[in-house]
Amino acid sequence: MTDRHPPLLFLDVDGPLLPFGGDAPTPVPPDGNPLLARLDRTVGARLLALGCELVWATTWGEEANEAIAPLLGLPRLPVLEWPAGLPADGPRGLHWKTRPIVERAGARRFIWVDDEIAPIDHQWVEAQHPAPSLLHRVAPARGLTDADFAALSQWLRVTAP
Repeated sequence: MTDRHPPLLFLDVDGPLLPFGGDAPTPVPPDGNPLLARLDRTVGARLLALGCELVWATTWGEEANEAIAPLLGLPRLPVLEWPAGLPADGPRGLHWKTRPIVERAGARRFIWVDDEIAPIDHQWVEAQHPAPSLLHRVAPARGLTDADFAALSQWLRVTAP
């Protein structure tokens, strides 16, 4: 059976969208968060062009819809809810986002874009998730780059139903 839904793309903010290094590409908004000056405003259109269902996977929560989505030209996106506490079981070093992302994905293909993905996350997702997945680690000092978008696009082409 072919999955007729587009793949999900779980998107972190700090690191992928708000890089930790370099100069801010835009001026600081006059009454906004100074971190928002680090946004590359072309990223929104590039994310939409991937054809995925975008989901915020960030501690920014709904604030990502209020502060970031409009600056990137994104619509309001669903926000992944996080568990109240960390799970007591599971392999050591598993990122606290990994389980909720896999649960939300269900049987759908997904991409997770974050700057904190580790090898244990790849191993756990491969063992637990029934569909193709791409856990794509972004260099937090640079944020999403042309090379990252090329990798995401390539994976989408290869795994298309």
